[in-house]
Amino acid sequence: MSFRLQPQPPARPNRCQLFGPGSNTKLFAKMAASAADVINLDLEDSVAPSDKDKARANVIAAIAEHDWGAKTLSVRINSLDTPFWYRDVVDLLEQSDERLDQIMIPKVGCAEDIYAVDALVTAIETAMGRTRKIAFEVIIESAAGIVHVDQIAAASPRLQAMSLGAADFAASMGMQTTGIGGTQENYYMLHEGARHYPDPWHWAQTAIVAACRTHGLLPVDGPFGDFSDDEGYIAQAMRSATLGMVGKWAIHPKQIALANQVFTPSDAAVAEAREILAAMEAAKAAGEGATVYKGRLVDIASIKQAEVIVTQAEMIAAG
Repeated sequence: MSFRLQPQPPARPNRCQLFGPGSNTKLFAKMAASAADVINLDLEDSVAPSDKDKARANVIAAIAEHDWGAKTLSVRINSLDTPFWYRDVVDLLEQSDERLDQIMIPKVGCAEDIYAVDALVTAIETAMGRTRKIAFEVIIESAAGIVHVDQIAAASPRLQAMSLGAADFAASMGMQTTGIGGTQENYYMLHEGARHYPDPWHWAQTAIVAACRTHGLLPVDGPFGDFSDDEGYIAQAMRSATLGMVGKWAIHPKQIALANQVFTPSDAAVAEAREILAAMEAAKAAGEGATVYKGRLVDIASIKQAEVIVTQAEMIAAG
């Protein structure tokens, strides 16, 4: 372990992030009542340019009018290459109450993007006397974003989470696909005449997880576009969970239960993790640094793995 310990990410459930356009007010009550851990009211891609002002006003009203319970409430602003983002930030912080937890910054390409939003947010908070500091989450959606992912993750103490935006990322990389996440038909290997489909998003997700874990952020998997394909969604989510991501987006309400299913440790997994911790405690009491559990070696590294599962389960139960 390095002398500089990795900071811990925010202790909050983040299994599912449910998105809904700010232009569709009929969805807000359903989103508030859903089983999603995080709500993302969207002012960006799902809102037409002609509807931006109205959507912004809708979202500001919704923050106060709906009971969001213990959910993390976030608003995705427009990207910094548009004329909309500064007004999103100004109006949200000057006109909404302090129930708003977080701002999602899309299409981040460098640390300076975070600095720009941070400077504006800090000035408004000071001027308005806001006592709760707004947190940030960001989306990596470009070649520049993935190249600078470590710098972005370290850019501001406001940062709490980072996601991969597969569609824009694919476009930025020049990938020949129109699918949003998941298996890509033309990305395969041949072995004895059979096709095997590796994960084209794996390396980008791993880079995001490493940057997040280094700087104490929550790594989150992004959207899965085909909401009629439950099996494909679950497969993508399980790969992401195995890599260390803590949750996944839902762009349709039916995906909420799927995300919660994958990112909630099973009773069996939690029980095994507790048994490993107990076995290691017994080994330590006997002056041993390792022991055997169900025919396999467990040691200090096993404690850390087991603690991740137990901590996650306890945090979800408390939420």
